[in-house]
Amino acid sequence: MNNPHSVPTLDDVARVSGVSTATVSRCLNTPNRVSEAARIKVMQAVEQLGYTPNFGARAMAAKRTFTIGAIIPTMENAIFARGLQAFQEELHTRGYTLLVSSTGYQAKTEAEQIRTLVSRGADGLLLIGYDRDPDLYKFLNRRSVPTLIAWAFSKDSPHASIGFDNHASMRMLANEVIEMGHRRIAMISGLIAGNDRAAGRLSGVRAAMRTHGLDGDAMPVVQISYETENGAAAFEQLMQANPRPTAVMCGNDVLAVGAMRRAREMGLDVPRDVSITGFDDIELARVVTPPLTTVHVPHREMGRRAAKELVQMLENGSKGPVIELQSTLQMRGSLAAPSADHERSN
Repeated sequence: MNNPHSVPTLDDVARVSGVSTATVSRCLNTPNRVSEAARIKVMQAVEQLGYTPNFGARAMAAKRTFTIGAIIPTMENAIFARGLQAFQEELHTRGYTLLVSSTGYQAKTEAEQIRTLVSRGADGLLLIGYDRDPDLYKFLNRRSVPTLIAWAFSKDSPHASIGFDNHASMRMLANEVIEMGHRRIAMISGLIAGNDRAAGRLSGVRAAMRTHGLDGDAMPVVQISYETENGAAAFEQLMQANPRPTAVMCGNDVLAVGAMRRAREMGLDVPRDVSITGFDDIELARVVTPPLTTVHVPHREMGRRAAKELVQMLENGSKGPVIELQSTLQMRGSLAAPSADHERSN
Protein backbone atom coordinates (compact mmCIF):
# COMPACT_ATOMS: atom_id res chain seq x y z
CA MET A 1 0.00 0.00 0.00
CA ASN A 2 2.12 2.87 -1.31
CA ASN A 3 -0.69 5.41 -1.19
CA PRO A 4 -1.66 6.08 2.45
CA HIS A 5 -5.15 7.05 1.28
CA SER A 6 -5.81 3.92 -0.81
CA VAL A 7 -8.46 1.46 0.28
CA PRO A 8 -6.93 -1.75 1.76
CA THR A 9 -7.68 -4.89 -0.20
CA LEU A 10 -8.02 -8.60 0.52
CA ASP A 11 -4.49 -9.06 -0.86
CA ASP A 12 -3.19 -6.51 1.65
CA VAL A 13 -4.76 -8.42 4.54
CA ALA A 14 -3.28 -11.69 3.25
CA ARG A 15 0.18 -10.13 2.94
CA VAL A 16 0.17 -8.60 6.43
CA SER A 17 -1.26 -11.69 8.11
CA GLY A 18 0.99 -14.09 6.22
CA VAL A 19 -1.79 -16.33 4.95
CA SER A 20 -3.44 -16.90 1.57
CA THR A 21 -6.28 -14.77 0.24
CA ALA A 22 -8.46 -17.90 0.38
CA THR A 23 -7.80 -18.21 4.11
CA VAL A 24 -8.65 -14.53 4.62
CA SER A 25 -11.88 -15.03 2.71
CA ARG A 26 -12.83 -18.09 4.75
CA CYS A 27 -12.01 -16.28 7.97
CA LEU A 28 -14.33 -13.39 7.11
CA ASN A 29 -17.14 -15.46 5.60
CA THR A 30 -17.07 -18.79 7.45
CA PRO A 31 -14.80 -18.35 10.50
CA ASN A 32 -15.75 -21.77 11.90
CA ARG A 33 -13.75 -23.33 9.06
CA VAL A 34 -10.50 -21.57 9.99
CA SER A 35 -8.06 -22.42 12.77
CA GLU A 36 -8.01 -20.11 15.78
CA ALA A 37 -4.38 -19.14 15.09
CA ALA A 38 -5.12 -18.14 11.50
CA ARG A 39 -8.25 -16.27 12.53
CA ILE A 40 -6.32 -14.21 15.09
CA LYS A 41 -3.66 -13.28 12.50
CA VAL A 42 -6.27 -12.26 9.95
CA MET A 43 -8.36 -10.22 12.36
CA GLN A 44 -5.27 -8.42 13.64
CA ALA A 45 -4.39 -7.50 10.06
CA VAL A 46 -7.97 -6.38 9.40
CA GLU A 47 -7.81 -4.13 12.45
CA GLN A 48 -4.33 -2.79 11.59
CA LEU A 49 -5.28 -1.95 7.99
CA GLY A 50 -8.84 -0.83 8.65
CA TYR A 51 -10.02 -3.31 6.03
CA THR A 52 -13.74 -3.57 5.28
CA PRO A 53 -14.92 -6.54 3.19
CA ASN A 54 -16.69 -5.69 -0.05
CA PHE A 55 -19.85 -7.57 0.70
CA GLY A 56 -21.55 -5.96 -2.29
CA ALA A 57 -19.15 -7.71 -4.63
CA ARG A 58 -19.53 -10.94 -2.66
CA ALA A 59 -23.30 -10.74 -2.93
CA MET A 60 -23.17 -10.11 -6.68
CA ALA A 61 -20.85 -13.05 -7.21
CA ALA A 62 -22.90 -15.43 -5.08
CA LYS A 63 -26.30 -13.96 -6.06
CA ARG A 64 -27.02 -13.74 -2.34
CA THR A 65 -26.79 -11.01 0.28
CA PHE A 66 -25.81 -13.32 3.16
CA THR A 67 -28.46 -11.69 5.34
CA ILE A 68 -31.29 -13.42 7.18
CA GLY A 69 -34.40 -11.61 8.33
CA ALA A 70 -36.16 -12.43 11.61
CA ILE A 71 -39.58 -10.95 12.30
CA ILE A 72 -40.64 -11.26 15.93
CA PRO A 73 -43.83 -10.06 17.63
CA THR A 74 -42.15 -7.81 20.21
CA MET A 75 -38.88 -6.46 21.56
CA GLU A 76 -40.47 -5.03 24.70
CA ASN A 77 -39.72 -8.01 26.93
CA ALA A 78 -37.40 -11.00 27.08
CA ILE A 79 -39.74 -13.60 25.56
CA PHE A 80 -37.75 -13.92 22.33
CA ALA A 81 -34.38 -12.49 23.39
CA ARG A 82 -32.56 -15.68 24.39
CA GLY A 83 -33.57 -17.65 21.32
CA LEU A 84 -32.84 -14.78 18.97
CA GLN A 85 -29.38 -14.31 20.51
CA ALA A 86 -28.53 -17.96 19.88
CA PHE A 87 -29.94 -17.64 16.35
CA GLN A 88 -27.69 -14.65 15.64
CA GLU A 89 -24.60 -16.32 17.14
CA GLU A 90 -25.00 -19.40 14.97
CA LEU A 91 -25.65 -17.33 11.84
CA HIS A 92 -22.46 -15.38 12.52
CA THR A 93 -20.34 -18.52 12.59
CA ARG A 94 -21.77 -19.40 9.19
CA GLY A 95 -21.05 -16.00 7.63
CA TYR A 96 -24.54 -14.51 7.72
CA THR A 97 -25.84 -11.24 9.15
CA LEU A 98 -29.16 -10.97 10.98
CA LEU A 99 -31.76 -8.26 10.38
CA VAL A 100 -34.49 -8.09 13.03
CA SER A 101 -37.85 -6.34 13.02
CA SER A 102 -40.86 -6.54 15.32
CA THR A 103 -44.56 -6.36 14.59
CA GLY A 104 -46.23 -5.44 17.87
CA TYR A 105 -48.41 -8.52 17.26
CA GLN A 106 -49.96 -6.76 14.26
CA ALA A 107 -50.62 -9.00 11.24
CA LYS A 108 -50.61 -6.07 8.80
CA THR A 109 -47.24 -4.89 10.10
CA GLU A 110 -45.78 -8.37 9.76
CA ALA A 111 -46.98 -8.60 6.15
CA GLU A 112 -45.34 -5.27 5.33
CA GLN A 113 -42.09 -6.33 6.98
CA ILE A 114 -41.99 -9.67 5.14
CA ARG A 115 -42.34 -7.91 1.79
CA THR A 116 -39.81 -5.24 2.73
CA LEU A 117 -37.14 -7.69 3.86
CA VAL A 118 -37.61 -9.77 0.72
CA SER A 119 -37.44 -6.69 -1.52
CA ARG A 120 -34.18 -5.67 0.17
CA GLY A 121 -32.60 -9.01 -0.57
CA ALA A 122 -32.96 -11.10 2.58
CA ASP A 123 -31.87 -14.61 1.64
CA GLY A 124 -34.21 -16.28 4.12
CA LEU A 125 -36.68 -15.52 6.89
CA LEU A 126 -37.36 -16.69 10.43
CA LEU A 127 -41.01 -16.21 11.41
CA ILE A 128 -42.79 -16.82 14.71
CA GLY A 129 -45.76 -19.17 14.63
CA TYR A 130 -47.83 -20.44 11.70
CA ASP A 131 -50.85 -18.16 11.83
CA ARG A 132 -50.75 -15.65 8.94
CA ASP A 133 -52.46 -14.90 5.64
CA PRO A 134 -51.90 -17.83 3.22
CA ASP A 135 -51.12 -15.26 0.51
CA LEU A 136 -47.90 -14.43 2.38
CA TYR A 137 -46.75 -18.03 2.15
CA LYS A 138 -47.61 -18.00 -1.56
CA PHE A 139 -45.59 -14.80 -1.97
CA LEU A 140 -42.56 -16.34 -0.28
CA ASN A 141 -42.86 -19.49 -2.40
CA ARG A 142 -43.07 -17.47 -5.60
CA ARG A 143 -39.97 -15.53 -4.60
CA SER A 144 -38.19 -18.76 -3.58
CA VAL A 145 -37.32 -17.34 -0.15
CA PRO A 146 -36.55 -20.12 2.35
CA THR A 147 -38.68 -19.59 5.44
CA LEU A 148 -38.52 -21.33 8.80
CA ILE A 149 -41.19 -21.16 11.50
CA ALA A 150 -40.11 -21.15 15.16
CA TRP A 151 -41.71 -21.10 18.62
CA ALA A 152 -44.41 -23.49 17.42
CA PHE A 153 -44.74 -27.09 16.29
CA SER A 154 -47.37 -28.98 14.37
CA LYS A 155 -46.60 -32.39 12.91
CA ASP A 156 -49.11 -31.69 10.14
CA SER A 157 -47.56 -28.39 9.07
CA PRO A 158 -46.49 -28.06 5.42
CA HIS A 159 -43.93 -25.44 6.48
CA ALA A 160 -40.39 -25.98 7.69
CA SER A 161 -40.36 -25.39 11.43
CA ILE A 162 -38.54 -25.95 14.67
CA GLY A 163 -40.35 -25.40 17.93
CA PHE A 164 -42.46 -26.90 20.67
CA ASP A 165 -46.10 -27.89 21.06
CA ASN A 166 -47.75 -24.99 22.90
CA HIS A 167 -50.98 -26.91 23.49
CA ALA A 168 -49.27 -30.00 24.91
CA SER A 169 -46.85 -27.92 27.00
CA MET A 170 -49.57 -25.94 28.74
CA ARG A 171 -51.73 -29.02 29.11
CA MET A 172 -48.85 -30.70 30.93
CA LEU A 173 -48.66 -27.82 33.41
CA ALA A 174 -52.44 -27.66 33.83
CA ASN A 175 -52.48 -31.37 34.70
CA GLU A 176 -50.07 -30.65 37.56
CA VAL A 177 -52.21 -27.77 38.79
CA ILE A 178 -55.36 -29.91 38.79
CA GLU A 179 -53.67 -32.93 40.36
CA MET A 180 -52.58 -30.68 43.24
CA GLY A 181 -56.26 -30.22 43.99
CA HIS A 182 -57.17 -27.01 42.18
CA ARG A 183 -60.65 -26.94 40.71
CA ARG A 184 -61.30 -23.20 40.44
CA ILE A 185 -58.80 -22.26 37.76
CA ALA A 186 -58.66 -19.00 35.83
CA MET A 187 -56.36 -17.92 33.02
CA ILE A 188 -54.68 -14.72 31.88
CA SER A 189 -54.05 -15.36 28.20
CA GLY A 190 -52.33 -13.45 25.45
CA LEU A 191 -54.58 -12.22 22.68
CA ILE A 192 -55.39 -15.33 20.64
CA ALA A 193 -56.46 -13.63 17.40
CA GLY A 194 -53.62 -14.22 14.94
CA ASN A 195 -51.51 -15.89 17.65
CA ASP A 196 -51.51 -19.67 17.41
CA ARG A 197 -49.11 -19.94 20.37
CA ALA A 198 -51.53 -18.16 22.73
CA ALA A 199 -54.48 -20.09 21.33
CA GLY A 200 -52.65 -23.39 21.85
CA ARG A 201 -51.84 -22.60 25.46
CA LEU A 202 -55.44 -21.68 26.23
CA SER A 203 -56.77 -24.82 24.56
CA GLY A 204 -54.19 -26.87 26.49
CA VAL A 205 -55.57 -25.73 29.85
CA ARG A 206 -59.14 -26.39 28.76
CA ALA A 207 -58.23 -29.86 27.50
CA ALA A 208 -56.60 -30.77 30.82
CA MET A 209 -59.67 -29.59 32.69
CA ARG A 210 -61.98 -31.71 30.54
CA THR A 211 -59.76 -34.74 31.10
CA HIS A 212 -60.28 -34.29 34.85
CA GLY A 213 -64.04 -33.84 34.57
CA LEU A 214 -63.99 -30.03 34.81
CA ASP A 215 -65.77 -27.61 32.50
CA GLY A 216 -62.91 -26.03 30.58
CA ASP A 217 -65.22 -23.81 28.56
CA ALA A 218 -66.52 -22.22 31.78
CA MET A 219 -63.02 -21.27 32.97
CA PRO A 220 -62.72 -17.49 33.49
CA VAL A 221 -60.29 -16.08 30.91
CA VAL A 222 -58.92 -12.59 30.37
CA GLN A 223 -57.17 -12.02 27.05
CA ILE A 224 -54.61 -9.23 27.18
CA SER A 225 -51.40 -8.13 25.47
CA TYR A 226 -48.11 -9.29 27.01
CA GLU A 227 -47.18 -6.58 29.52
CA THR A 228 -46.71 -6.80 33.28
CA GLU A 229 -49.23 -4.02 33.91
CA ASN A 230 -51.83 -5.92 31.90
CA GLY A 231 -51.11 -9.08 33.87
CA ALA A 232 -51.65 -7.14 37.09
CA ALA A 233 -54.94 -5.63 35.92
CA ALA A 234 -56.23 -8.95 34.63
CA PHE A 235 -55.37 -10.70 37.91
CA GLU A 236 -57.28 -8.12 39.91
CA GLN A 237 -60.26 -8.53 37.60
CA LEU A 238 -60.27 -12.31 38.03
CA MET A 239 -59.99 -12.08 41.80
CA GLN A 240 -63.25 -10.12 42.01
CA ALA A 241 -65.17 -13.35 41.37
CA ASN A 242 -66.97 -15.12 44.19
CA PRO A 243 -65.75 -17.72 44.77
CA ARG A 244 -62.26 -16.65 43.76
CA PRO A 245 -60.00 -18.88 41.71
CA THR A 246 -57.43 -20.84 43.69
CA ALA A 247 -55.02 -20.92 40.74
CA VAL A 248 -54.37 -18.39 37.98
CA MET A 249 -52.49 -19.75 34.99
CA CYS A 250 -50.81 -17.17 32.78
CA GLY A 251 -49.96 -17.36 29.10
CA ASN A 252 -46.38 -16.32 29.75
CA ASP A 253 -44.03 -15.27 32.53
CA VAL A 254 -44.46 -11.55 31.86
CA LEU A 255 -48.16 -11.75 32.62
CA ALA A 256 -47.50 -14.01 35.62
CA VAL A 257 -45.02 -11.58 37.18
CA GLY A 258 -47.58 -8.80 36.82
CA ALA A 259 -50.17 -11.01 38.49
CA MET A 260 -47.82 -11.82 41.38
CA ARG A 261 -47.10 -8.15 41.95
CA ARG A 262 -50.80 -7.29 42.08
CA ALA A 263 -51.41 -10.21 44.44
CA ARG A 264 -48.93 -8.68 46.91
CA GLU A 265 -50.55 -5.27 46.52
CA MET A 266 -53.93 -6.85 47.31
CA GLY A 267 -52.50 -8.49 50.44
CA LEU A 268 -52.68 -11.99 48.99
CA ASP A 269 -49.99 -14.55 49.69
CA VAL A 270 -48.68 -16.62 46.78
CA PRO A 271 -49.20 -19.59 46.91
CA ARG A 272 -51.13 -19.80 50.21
CA ASP A 273 -54.04 -17.66 49.00
CA VAL A 274 -53.67 -18.20 45.28
CA SER A 275 -51.25 -20.11 43.06
CA ILE A 276 -49.85 -18.45 39.93
CA THR A 277 -48.07 -20.10 37.01
CA GLY A 278 -46.33 -18.82 33.88
CA PHE A 279 -44.88 -20.03 30.61
CA ASP A 280 -41.44 -19.60 28.93
CA ASP A 281 -39.05 -19.69 31.92
CA ILE A 282 -37.36 -16.40 31.16
CA GLU A 283 -34.86 -15.12 33.74
CA LEU A 284 -37.54 -13.10 35.48
CA ALA A 285 -39.28 -16.34 36.50
CA ARG A 286 -36.35 -17.32 38.72
CA VAL A 287 -35.77 -14.00 40.47
CA VAL A 288 -39.30 -13.15 41.60
CA THR A 289 -40.47 -14.11 45.08
CA PRO A 290 -41.59 -16.81 45.27
CA PRO A 291 -39.91 -18.24 42.17
CA LEU A 292 -42.40 -18.88 39.41
CA THR A 293 -43.67 -22.31 38.44
CA THR A 294 -43.60 -22.30 34.65
CA VAL A 295 -42.91 -24.21 31.43
CA HIS A 296 -39.29 -24.15 30.34
CA VAL A 297 -38.92 -23.48 26.62
CA PRO A 298 -35.56 -24.50 25.09
CA HIS A 299 -35.00 -21.03 23.62
CA ARG A 300 -31.27 -21.28 22.95
CA GLU A 301 -31.42 -24.73 21.40
CA MET A 302 -34.31 -23.59 19.23
CA GLY A 303 -32.46 -20.48 18.05
CA ARG A 304 -29.23 -22.31 17.34
CA ARG A 305 -30.86 -25.15 15.44
CA ALA A 306 -33.14 -22.76 13.55
CA ALA A 307 -30.08 -20.93 12.21
CA LYS A 308 -28.40 -24.19 11.22
CA GLU A 309 -31.46 -25.53 9.44
CA LEU A 310 -32.26 -22.26 7.66
CA VAL A 311 -28.72 -21.94 6.32
CA GLN A 312 -28.87 -25.53 5.08
CA MET A 313 -32.15 -24.75 3.32
CA LEU A 314 -30.44 -21.81 1.63
CA GLU A 315 -27.26 -23.55 0.63
CA ASN A 316 -28.65 -26.97 -0.26
CA GLY A 317 -32.01 -25.97 -1.68
CA SER A 318 -33.74 -28.36 0.72
CA LYS A 319 -37.36 -28.05 1.79
CA GLY A 320 -36.44 -27.92 5.47
CA PRO A 321 -37.41 -30.06 8.46
CA VAL A 322 -40.31 -30.09 10.91
CA ILE A 323 -38.61 -30.53 14.29
CA GLU A 324 -40.25 -30.78 17.70
CA LEU A 325 -38.28 -29.71 20.76
CA GLN A 326 -39.36 -30.78 24.23
CA SER A 327 -40.50 -28.32 26.87
CA THR A 328 -40.21 -29.20 30.56
CA LEU A 329 -41.97 -28.19 33.76
CA GLN A 330 -40.19 -26.02 36.30
CA MET A 331 -41.96 -26.60 39.59
CA ARG A 332 -41.21 -23.71 41.94
CA GLY A 333 -42.70 -21.88 44.88
CA SER A 334 -45.61 -20.07 43.23
CA LEU A 335 -47.70 -23.26 42.95
CA ALA A 336 -49.05 -25.27 45.87
CA ALA A 337 -52.16 -27.22 46.76
CA PRO A 338 -55.13 -25.03 47.74
CA SER A 339 -55.37 -24.66 51.50
CA ALA A 340 -58.35 -26.08 53.36
CA ASP A 341 -59.00 -22.63 54.89
CA HIS A 342 -59.08 -21.07 51.43
CA GLU A 343 -61.49 -23.71 50.17
CA ARG A 344 -63.89 -23.13 53.10
CA SER A 345 -63.72 -19.32 52.86
CA ASN A 346 -64.83 -19.36 49.25
